Amino acid sequence: MMAVISITEKNFEEIRNSQKTVLIDFFADWCGPCKMVSPIVDKIAEEYPEYIVGKVNVDDEPDLAESFGVMSIPTLVVLKEGEVAAKQVGVQPKEKILEMLK
Repeated sequence: MMAVISITEKNFEEIRNSQKTVLIDFFADWCGPCKMVSPIVDKIAEEYPEYIVGKVNVDDEPDLAESFGVMSIPTLVVLKEGEVAAKQVGVQPKEKILEMLK
């Protein structure tokens, strides 16, 4: 079972250079909609070990959020081979998130 990784500037390059598809959830502790997305992202991490699933706290990592052009949260970003393959802002159902990963 894969756990959700806390992504910071320190470990970001290693994650981005992974051969696996990466799902990143940009969030903040004070954000209501983020709290709705969080359990969905956690479940995807549990059920789909073929993906790397991580979260970026935008308050702790503003430069990382800015580098992805995150203006609103929650923002979900999918990386494939280190490049942004998909990006969605707002609360997304699990099916939509899984679609982004394909």
